[in-house]
Amino acid sequence: MVSAEDCPEAESTEKSLASNEGLDDKYSVEAAEIRANEALRLPISEAAPIYEQLLTVFPTAAKYWKQYVEGHMAVNNDDATKHIFSRCLLNCLQVPLWRCYIRFIRNANDKKGVEGQEETRKAFDFMLSYVGADIASGPVWMEYIAFLKSLPASNAQEESLRMTAVRKAYQKAIVTPTHHIEQLWKDYENFENSVSRQLAKGLISEYQPKFNSARAVYRERKKYVDEIDWNMLAVPPTGSYKAIICFYVEEMQWIAWKKLLAFEKGNPQRIDNVSSNKRITFTYEQCLMYLYHYSDIWYEYATWHAKGGSIDSAIKVFQRALKALPDSAMLGYAYAELEESRGAIQSAKKIYESLLGDGDNATALAHIQFIRFLRRTEGVEAARKYFLDARKFPNCTYHVYVAYATMAFCLDKDPKMALNVFEAGLKRFMHEPLYILEYADFLTRLNDDRNIRALFERALSSLPPEESVEVWKRFTQFEQTYGDLASMLKVEQRRKEALSGAGEEGSSALESSLHDVVSRYSFMDLWPCSSNDLDHLARQQWLAKNMKKNMENFTNPSGLGFIDKGTTGLISNATVSSKVVYPDITQMAVYDPRQKPGTGILPNTAVPGIPAASRTLSNPVVTILSGQATNAFDDVLQATPPTLLAFLTNLPAVEGPTPNVDVVLSICLQSDLPAAPAGNVKSGTATMQLRSGAAPTTSDLSGSTKPHPVPSASSFKPNRGKRKDVDRQDDYDDDTRTVQSQPLPRDAFRIRQFQKARRTASQTGSASYGSALSGDLSGNTS
Repeated sequence: MVSAEDCPEAESTEKSLASNEGLDDKYSVEAAEIRANEALRLPISEAAPIYEQLLTVFPTAAKYWKQYVEGHMAVNNDDATKHIFSRCLLNCLQVPLWRCYIRFIRNANDKKGVEGQEETRKAFDFMLSYVGADIASGPVWMEYIAFLKSLPASNAQEESLRMTAVRKAYQKAIVTPTHHIEQLWKDYENFENSVSRQLAKGLISEYQPKFNSARAVYRERKKYVDEIDWNMLAVPPTGSYKAIICFYVEEMQWIAWKKLLAFEKGNPQRIDNVSSNKRITFTYEQCLMYLYHYSDIWYEYATWHAKGGSIDSAIKVFQRALKALPDSAMLGYAYAELEESRGAIQSAKKIYESLLGDGDNATALAHIQFIRFLRRTEGVEAARKYFLDARKFPNCTYHVYVAYATMAFCLDKDPKMALNVFEAGLKRFMHEPLYILEYADFLTRLNDDRNIRALFERALSSLPPEESVEVWKRFTQFEQTYGDLASMLKVEQRRKEALSGAGEEGSSALESSLHDVVSRYSFMDLWPCSSNDLDHLARQQWLAKNMKKNMENFTNPSGLGFIDKGTTGLISNATVSSKVVYPDITQMAVYDPRQKPGTGILPNTAVPGIPAASRTLSNPVVTILSGQATNAFDDVLQATPPTLLAFLTNLPAVEGPTPNVDVVLSICLQSDLPAAPAGNVKSGTATMQLRSGAAPTTSDLSGSTKPHPVPSASSFKPNRGKRKDVDRQDDYDDDTRTVQSQPLPRDAFRIRQFQKARRTASQTGSASYGSALSGDLSGNTS
């Protein structure tokens, strides 16, 4: 088989593809389809570079290979056709591509007589050995059987051989789960009956159960195959939710292939192991045509071979995988592990060296794994020698020092060597908190408390506060575990002072809390408090950290009025500066549905029929606005819409922070909002009523003694017939009745509200619907 590297044309296009800076996304499916359609309209000589470019990116795209080879077949370019088939057939197990191959072979051998027929027969056998298990291979079997039947037979012996070959082909086809299995069975029955009815009866009865089993397996297999997109191009997994649709499609295809593989591994047809393994191999090969960039599929395929005892096949799969995904370190380590497990140390070492490259671009993990490999296979000196070389590379991080020191301490039983390695790394990585913690863990194993304290002091003297949080935490834990009470408290206080200005610890670091006690007297998963206490402490800690941030959000950039809660007695803690911000309503226009478009009512304009808010409702809360004392609440009431103010005057007295919701709903159902300006109300009278806590009704506000209907759901609907009189008779009740004295309405919702209001009134006193606001609306606690 000829590889892509052997083709000069492919190599040149590969270089041009790599140098093409204008290609934003080389795995763009839409762009690939456009290029492929463009190549179809061009002569093959001009389309060849396009195909080479596409197949470099999508080496398993069978449809592009088919278009490419058909272009050469159309101009009878046999050498190029053979070369293309040698590059793609074994990696693209797709029936349409292989049928194109057999068509080329038959055309090339038609005129060669017996020799050509034998070549064609070998080509059929070759094709069926690779794609004969495909669910779409039914036409291939039919074409093969038709070809066998067309072979000439000059004597009875050749006729017998031909019939035997046809019978074997039929018997293989009818036990293969394909789309055409029913048709193949009928053809086989006709064939056997045409040869010998007596012999046909025995053969058909023998193969009937096998056919039934294959047909049942086909029906099950079809369910899994139908979920697969056979036109999908092999693109790398996105793994990003930025392209959520593509990610979903890829995930669904991955799941579909995993289901099909699990189905085939279950051997549902109960065939022999050789035939079953052949089908599983074929399914993996087809899967890799579409999931070519999925390292987990490659690894699963290789390990399946290895578990089955076919180590050579597993090695070949790993080699193909590393060629497909050269940057996958996972597959490289898995391959090296396989070689090392079977005793091929030199082969494994070559894999590790390939992962290291020239050393300058090698990762710290590659250095660490190679040191471990050398320690396992060549001994301590080989690992030590490579460590001395690896630390000279610029990309050698503190991880290499920690790994080698741990290996020297645990495996080589050489604590002195490990201590020297840690000390050497400390000169280079003093600024790395994680390295300090690993060094402290090592000294803890040595029970060297003096050097542990010295290490923490050296590190904390050089680390900035924002990077020393974890080091302080570990230092505190060390003292809590191994120190006395004085040293424990001293380190905790130093930690608070050092972190008092660092990030989230800043505002509350100097304050002692129960968290310190919990930290001191807990051990592993044992706590000196319950889980509820831990949750409470966590919430309190979060609130404490965010309290200052939340209070700073209450600023006054536009000169708005503030209410200092400290002056009203609402907050007893004088150290917390909390202020309520009121909006600037000096320019707000009062909305009135009766006013004409384009006109407005100024905030200080008196509305006829509504008492002036500044004279009817008062509030002792005084704000400071521009250095002058003003009544902010009265200013708010002056700007209140008349309809809302009329509703507010009907609200009952409220004791506590919130009124009873059912009572308020009942008032909403019974209240009359003014439908037109009423000028018979004296503001002084209303003011006296509101301030004295009397209970004026809506009829008092409008200057009329006539009862008003109660708005209900039926009042907004057109009245028809006797229903109008009934509703009017129910609704025209006296507004001054109390909750207990009024009869229950007929509306179910209002009945519920009346019942709740009666229960509330019986508990809190006989509050009437029309009672005014008693006291002040400020909500003060006096």
